[in-house]
Amino acid sequence: MAVYQPLHQHSHKQSSRYGSVSLGLRTVLAWLLSALLGLALLHLLRCSQCGARERAMVSPLLQYVTSTYSQAVSTYSCDYSEGQWVQAPGHARRYNGTECNVKGSENCIRNGRPDTGYLDWRWQPSPAGCHLPSFDAASFLAAVRGKHVAFLGDSMARNQAESLVCLLGASFPYRMVYQDPEPGTRKFWRWAFPSHNVTVSVYWAPFLARATGKSENYSEPYSSVYLDALAERWSADADAMDVAVVSTGHWFWNPSVYYNGSVVLGTHRLSDLNHTEIGFFSPYREAIRMTIRRLVSSAGRARPRTVVVATFSPAHFEKEWDDPATCARRLPYREGEREVDAMHAELRNIVREETAAARIDGGRGATVEVLDVTKLAAMRPDGHPGVYMKRDPFARGVPERLQSDCLHFCLPGPVDTFNEILLQLLTKRR
Repeated sequence: MAVYQPLHQHSHKQSSRYGSVSLGLRTVLAWLLSALLGLALLHLLRCSQCGARERAMVSPLLQYVTSTYSQAVSTYSCDYSEGQWVQAPGHARRYNGTECNVKGSENCIRNGRPDTGYLDWRWQPSPAGCHLPSFDAASFLAAVRGKHVAFLGDSMARNQAESLVCLLGASFPYRMVYQDPEPGTRKFWRWAFPSHNVTVSVYWAPFLARATGKSENYSEPYSSVYLDALAERWSADADAMDVAVVSTGHWFWNPSVYYNGSVVLGTHRLSDLNHTEIGFFSPYREAIRMTIRRLVSSAGRARPRTVVVATFSPAHFEKEWDDPATCARRLPYREGEREVDAMHAELRNIVREETAAARIDGGRGATVEVLDVTKLAAMRPDGHPGVYMKRDPFARGVPERLQSDCLHFCLPGPVDTFNEILLQLLTKRR
């Protein structure tokens, strides 16, 4: 069976090859710019006895070389996947979630969350000299002018899509083009920003592949996932997507039966069905691989496409899901206080390996990027709605049991940082 297979035997080798090429380019660039900077410095030192006119001629050259060196090295070496959260008062206070119609359970301020300190942090990448700029709505819309930006996947894809609409809508007018007719359903929404002829869509496809059962009806006991076919709605529109942001993972933990056509490949967390337990790593890899193939397969069209695959964003349920204190932390984790665990690291590696393989295969004309948010998300237990997924949860006292959301992020909140990095991926020099 060709669809369900373990990791490519050459995938690690491919990743290494891609990384070595990138490192080599950065090394050559840094060496050349260092040499040019050194020559400029030497000339300036030798010119210590020169007249004011000669020094005035050298100084602008030195400033230009220094600026170019700093910008170029930062552009080619900036790694946003590692870093720490640093205090930055007001950094994430950029829009009103009510005004941009975010999902009610993620509108934490409206729901009465009393502390707003979770809005006063920014992500500081680890590499020296690397800085993640604040989100610039004008720059983002200019980068995607005339294009369709689509988010595919689970509710984290929706969380990021709504964050983007709010960040853009704080500066530019927009309108809702389509929304699900059923109240509270957000499986397919679309917005338009007429000033730049930009469309933003979100497609509900928690497995990316075609799925029935619980993923469509929460009252069902499990999902049936077909790893030989993609979810119909997004795959039908794939050719019209200019920027595709893929984000999924959490549904693969749920009870599921995996198929290749009518043949059962195995199950996850369904031992009573008497099928082989196959876990979730391999189905997740196959879904990511199949999705990337579809998105790059039609990339030979008139204009280029960018495929961005987000890594796994961990949840922070520290107690039972209905314990009022299950995610009650009010500060980010400090560096070293919380590491990415092995399970989340493997999901992260799968995305890295599959995107690297797509790049080495040529991408068929598409640009394939990784939006690595695993660590920065893992360090933000304070950014979830928690019990404030509902309005005024303690209005009648503190109940013994109360549903909490320790998975999605408040809007505004840490998920806005995902879009800050997305902007850099779309505008970086190549």
